[in-house]
Amino acid sequence: MRDDSRLNLLEDGTLMIQDTRETDQGVYQCMAKNVAGEVKTSQVTLRYFGAPSRPSFVIQPQNTEVLVGESVTLECSATGQPQPRVSWTKGDRTPLPTDARINITPSGGLYIQNVVQADGGQYTCFASNNVDTIHATAFIIVQAIPQLTVTPQDQSVLEGHTVDFPCEANGYPQPVIAWTRGGSPLPLDRRHVVLSTGTLRITRVAAHDEGQYECQAVSPVGTVRAAVQLSIQQRVTPVFTNAPRDLSVESGQDVQIPCSAQGQPQPVLTWNKDGVQVTESGKFHISPEGYLEVKDVGTADAGRYECIARNPIGFQVVSMVLTVTVPAVSREGDTFVSTSIEQAIRNVDSAIESTRRRLFDGQPRTPGELLALFRYPRDPYTVEQARAGEIFEQTLLLIQNHVNQGLMVDTNGTAFRYNDLVSPRFLEMIANLSGCTAHRRFNNCSDICFHQKYRSHDGTCNNLQHPMWGASLTAFERLLKSVYDNGFNLPRGATDRLHNGYRLPLPRLVSTTMIGTETITPDDRYTHMLMQWGQFLDHDLDSTVAALSQSRFSDGQLCTQVCTNDPPCFPIQFPPNDPRQLRSGARCMFFVRSSPVCGSGMTSLLMNSVYPREQINQLTSYIDASNVYGSSRHESEEIRDLASQRGLLRQGIIQRTGKPLLPFATGPPTECMRDENESPIPCFLAGDHRANEQLGLTAMHTVWFREHNRIATELLRLNPHWDGDTIYHEARKIVGAQMQHITYSHWLPKILGEAGIKMMGTYTGYDPNINSGILSAFATAAFRFGHTLINPILYRLDEDFQPIPQGHISLHRAFFSPFRIVNEGGIDPLLRGLFGVAGKMRVSTQLLNTELTERLFSMAHAVALDLAAMNIQRGRDHGIPPYNDYRTFCNLSSAQTFDDLRNEIKNPDVREKLQRLYGSPLNVDLFPALMAEDLVPGSRLGPTLMCLLAAQFRRLRDGDRFWYENPGVFTPAQLTQLKQASLTRVLCDNGDNITRIQGDVFSVAELPHGYGSCDDIPQIDLRMWQDCCEDCRTKGQFNALSYHFRGRRSAEHSYRVDRPGSVQGDSPVENAAVSPANLTVTSKKTSEPSVSNFQDFVIDMQKTITSLRKQVSVHIHSQTPRDVSVNISVLVNYLCLVCLSVIKPSCVFSDVS
Repeated sequence: MRDDSRLNLLEDGTLMIQDTRETDQGVYQCMAKNVAGEVKTSQVTLRYFGAPSRPSFVIQPQNTEVLVGESVTLECSATGQPQPRVSWTKGDRTPLPTDARINITPSGGLYIQNVVQADGGQYTCFASNNVDTIHATAFIIVQAIPQLTVTPQDQSVLEGHTVDFPCEANGYPQPVIAWTRGGSPLPLDRRHVVLSTGTLRITRVAAHDEGQYECQAVSPVGTVRAAVQLSIQQRVTPVFTNAPRDLSVESGQDVQIPCSAQGQPQPVLTWNKDGVQVTESGKFHISPEGYLEVKDVGTADAGRYECIARNPIGFQVVSMVLTVTVPAVSREGDTFVSTSIEQAIRNVDSAIESTRRRLFDGQPRTPGELLALFRYPRDPYTVEQARAGEIFEQTLLLIQNHVNQGLMVDTNGTAFRYNDLVSPRFLEMIANLSGCTAHRRFNNCSDICFHQKYRSHDGTCNNLQHPMWGASLTAFERLLKSVYDNGFNLPRGATDRLHNGYRLPLPRLVSTTMIGTETITPDDRYTHMLMQWGQFLDHDLDSTVAALSQSRFSDGQLCTQVCTNDPPCFPIQFPPNDPRQLRSGARCMFFVRSSPVCGSGMTSLLMNSVYPREQINQLTSYIDASNVYGSSRHESEEIRDLASQRGLLRQGIIQRTGKPLLPFATGPPTECMRDENESPIPCFLAGDHRANEQLGLTAMHTVWFREHNRIATELLRLNPHWDGDTIYHEARKIVGAQMQHITYSHWLPKILGEAGIKMMGTYTGYDPNINSGILSAFATAAFRFGHTLINPILYRLDEDFQPIPQGHISLHRAFFSPFRIVNEGGIDPLLRGLFGVAGKMRVSTQLLNTELTERLFSMAHAVALDLAAMNIQRGRDHGIPPYNDYRTFCNLSSAQTFDDLRNEIKNPDVREKLQRLYGSPLNVDLFPALMAEDLVPGSRLGPTLMCLLAAQFRRLRDGDRFWYENPGVFTPAQLTQLKQASLTRVLCDNGDNITRIQGDVFSVAELPHGYGSCDDIPQIDLRMWQDCCEDCRTKGQFNALSYHFRGRRSAEHSYRVDRPGSVQGDSPVENAAVSPANLTVTSKKTSEPSVSNFQDFVIDMQKTITSLRKQVSVHIHSQTPRDVSVNISVLVNYLCLVCLSVIKPSCVFSDVS
């Protein structure tokens, strides 16, 4: 060792080197020696590192691209003092996964074998020693060759349709989808579109679009292709391959009528009988192939059947005539006819008398009795007609029971062959003895002078070709054939019978599961008046005659005590664990069937067949203000003030405001006096017996009764020479026209929306071939949509739109409570609560508020009723076909699964409830499904409901000869004034003291700026109804003879068939004269022609011509050429009539072209 002061050998032999330097490094060896020898240790090496230093990268990792399945290395090495340690993380400092494919090389690099897509991402290399840690980042970019995840398939498409070829691909980078046709780019037109998803869409495909198309998924690392073939099918209208032929069969047989068709697309087959669509029922069955089976054929089934094949291209119709012969043989039930009809008369009369005593000899004790009293017919003719229908059906039921006793198997009513039960001659005997034929109405339209100008109260003779169309006490019309389990009268769900594999749910269960709601969503556009006008309008259109008995015909027991389906009882059963049942212990809820029509729907005088049960509409079908004036002469005379001879309606007590209330009803205690401690005031009397149902409705009746009297008073002032009958009928005509205008111009557009108004179509004039009768589906289900718009509270607001001291009132406390109008502020607070408060919005999960489903007509210690359950039960009672049949009628798809309803009922929870309740979409009742449909934008209806309402309101308008827009019903000047009418104006004129109101009472207004003065609301100028004549001595005398012409508008209505010459009659129905023109003619009658007569005649004629010239001159300037032609024709006719009235006292009309 060299001599260096830094090197020291210590006593123990240790070598210590101080202040080491680079020159100190080398190999050292320790040696010990003495005289005996020496020994050496192994060599050790001393290395010199200098000062500690932070790591630094020698090689940093770089971004690297790699294909799936290959291997990749990210290099990384570093130096430093001491030598740094290398580690790796992925992404956000996440340790590398434990994977045999991933390793770190001795030099520090990251090596990954068999790369997968998940290996892509950010990787970080760390170099660490005790001085510092450094890192470097790089990305592994895993590239994948494109692969198709959705491969397009060959398609065959009908010409004119749209085709989609889906094509989707994965890869990295994400491939771009491109399409070619036959190796060339797609045509540059708007029909060929590649969507963002890669789908090729071709709209309105045509024959030249046929060929091969190729989807290409292109990326920098590769391209993948898929070819498809597009075939175009030519559009083909349906063609019948098996057309039905005329058939004659004997009564009582089952008949199968074949029908099949082909087309592109495959046509759907439906059947009509005499213009009404046939639906699946106990009477009819339509096979999947389209064959129609008619079970237990009777003469009622005879007629013309049409098989209709329909596809989007068009439709074809083929018809056949089914003739039913009745062999002259006796039937099993013939021997039981006499005894059965005697027993039926006793049973029915006994049950009716028992019910009458119970209802009219004291106050109602239960909601059921309250409902029965409320609906009990007041008109004796109605009572007798309903009684006859019940006796007729009960006789057949008793005969069936007698026959069953001799059979080995009980038919239970579902498979009984009614046309084999009784011979036709005995059916006619039953009809005679039951009273059916005795109470058949015979129309009489002989008083053509009256019927040309005014409506009859009962609706007869509106249509002069079909005088009973739209009349009161006639059967409801049908769009689809009725559905009864036995094809005759047994409601769906009345027995345990399975329907499409499932039992029908109890209506109460449907109500509690999906209809009743405590939650209310206010309507942001429309007021509660929208609902109230709908109810008021409905009470002008329909009212079903209820059963006359609350007791079973079989033994007289009360329906609520026995809870069995025994006519007329059809109780609503409580499902297990229903909270109402648990509270009350009752087994069922009160419900009785509607009364049947005798020989339902018959036109023949011979009742020689059994017809499916139909129900009676006791109102006129037309919008004619029958809810103000009544639907019969008897009702109208009850409410008229005949003593004053001023054309007024009777009035009741006068309020402090000076305006009268409705008169009180007379007779025994009524439904409004069910609690003497609360209600000592009887019901009000109005044109409709339901006027007292709830306070908002009563207020509307009050308003319109006052409107009639206001108009009548003004007409008398303008025409003091008019008698009371003329004033009454003219005022009635104006009121009816106002209601029509408000409904179609102000209310329906909000209900139907733009789509529904377009569906209803514009008015083109009166069509005598259209029946304005009310459709059973409309009255029983569709128009009951208004129940979903009812608020649970009736708001009562003062002049400042604040609550009155008595406060608002819950709906269940507003039923049959006229005393609240008398004692609690009159009608104004209620009216303001209707037009000043938002209505209830119909939401599919919020249908009927619980005031209607849990507390309807509630009374102490009694089971309240459920309106939703009653609506469903009433639909079954009336034989209303299921919802799916109406979807087909309205050109919606026939639902085979509940998912097929997703376009109309979008809420999956609602569809799931329907499936849980009904099992099959073919079973769903019409009412709940209509209510559950989502609203069509801009309307308050779903698509099926819109279809039904548009069909009904089109019929009501186009089939009404007295429609206010029909030329000749009013003069052009009068029509102009009628179009100023609004409900707002009526409320201003007839409220107690309404002065502030919005322009449209159906629309929500903001307080205070949305409300204006009544002075700003347009009003009708009644001067257009003033007679302008030189001699008014006989004008306006309603009972004047027919040759004293006193009117102001044309009797010539739209069609010649409606003119007097085409109608025949026997005896007068209404004692009245009529003026059929907008001209004034006065003449005097003499029994024999003489010189003095002719001199008088010449003087009269000169006056007449002068008057006519003035009137014609005025009218010509305001009329169309057609109207001018009509008036000239009328003028010539009148001149002839004036002459003839002197020469020959008879009415003669000629046609002048």
